[in-house]
Amino acid sequence: MTDAPAAPAPPAAGPARPPHAGTRAPRLAEVPAFTAHIAQGWDAPAVRPDLVPGTARAAAEHRARLSAALPGRTLVLASGTAPIRNDDCAYLFRPDSSFVWATGCQAEGAVLVMTPVAGGHDAVLHLPPPFRPGETGFFGDALHGELRVGASPGLEEWAEALDLAVRPRAALAERSGELAGGSAAASVPQELARELGLQSDAELDRTLSDLRMIKDAWEVAQLRAAVDASVDGFAAVVREIPRAISEGLGERWLQGTFDRHARTHGNGPGYSTIVGSGPHAPVLHWVRCDGPILPDASILLDMGVEARSLYTADVTRTVPASGTFTAAERQVHDLVEASHRAGLAQISPGTGYLDFHYAAMEVLAQGLHDWGVLPVSVDEALSPQGQHHRRYIVCGTGHHLGLDVHDCSRSRYEEYMGAPLAPGVVMTVEPGLYFHAHDLTVPPELRGIGVRLEDDVLVTETGSEVLSRALPIDAEGIQEWTRARLGEAP
Repeated sequence: MTDAPAAPAPPAAGPARPPHAGTRAPRLAEVPAFTAHIAQGWDAPAVRPDLVPGTARAAAEHRARLSAALPGRTLVLASGTAPIRNDDCAYLFRPDSSFVWATGCQAEGAVLVMTPVAGGHDAVLHLPPPFRPGETGFFGDALHGELRVGASPGLEEWAEALDLAVRPRAALAERSGELAGGSAAASVPQELARELGLQSDAELDRTLSDLRMIKDAWEVAQLRAAVDASVDGFAAVVREIPRAISEGLGERWLQGTFDRHARTHGNGPGYSTIVGSGPHAPVLHWVRCDGPILPDASILLDMGVEARSLYTADVTRTVPASGTFTAAERQVHDLVEASHRAGLAQISPGTGYLDFHYAAMEVLAQGLHDWGVLPVSVDEALSPQGQHHRRYIVCGTGHHLGLDVHDCSRSRYEEYMGAPLAPGVVMTVEPGLYFHAHDLTVPPELRGIGVRLEDDVLVTETGSEVLSRALPIDAEGIQEWTRARLGEAP
């Protein structure tokens, strides 16, 4: 007799369905009980704008200069809004540079209106008030609601911090007729221009660009701080080279190292950090930084900290990953150094802006000719009809520096490249040579080598000051500096 088969086990009981399962979740803003509850029981934290000391005074002086440059015209500047990265996620907001220069305010969606009055302009800053408890935006606005993004200063706090009249952003609608019907000069996004019936004014943009060329003492101090933080960032990056090699972390690791340093000691990087190892070094804007760090090749590092005031440094050095340049790298570096020194020697008040460029280019062209790389004479290469040497340096050799890494770019040629240098100008000098790995016009031993030297320079009353001079520019000095930091690797 066989045993009867066992009865099948009953199915396991599943979890009980939660209450209201299968119903449509309500929109919180449409639930009176919720909105009444969340509107109550909140303390009011005191939040003030986190401004660098001297910001308000510097901005007031900048507005006075702008007022004098464009008398009798209503002037409208906007901070802008953060662009959407994807779906409902926005990029980190960074305000318009000219707006910051004129206000010291870094708030999103802000608008400055300067109305002409006797003796100058009356300035009013229009800001979107924070969403406080009791408003739907407090919990419902994913990008600006205080419950979601944290408490922020109110209009009174901004007015006190900036010593400037501050009104709600919505009050601009009441002034749309006044602004659209007058002689308003606007530097605002297209959406805001349409809202207020304005048109962007190229003269205002050019005037702002021109005014920003000459830095005052406060601005120079901000740039010094940005440069000093950047120099420390270079050291932090070089210390991580051994780890980037041994653990296969590559260029991304060094890029991330500097970006973390910049965010810790400033607002963040002033532009996309460039880390180019070996054959990536000749690629001018190698911001992908997705390659390995080659142990026997040099690394081009173009990096700058943006200070919390938003003034940025822009510095480049090319360092040997091993601590020692190869013979070919040293050959290229020595020529770039000679070019760099020739350019620096031209920086002084009254000198034509482009003189440094021509001096640097002459050295590069002569060196390339001596190596047998140029297909023509030095004179023919340097002529406006030649420029053969520019195959290996198609970028410029310097630019103004300030709130933008390529500062004052909206100025006319006559006010920028065609103008003499003046005390207070801060600029970069950055010659280089870029021999791409697939460029058959250069000897095989030079292919895949890129070298750039970039310093930030202040024009003084008597000459110039290299703000980034803490970093060496000669090959021997760079090797010694690099070896010392490689020895400090964690």
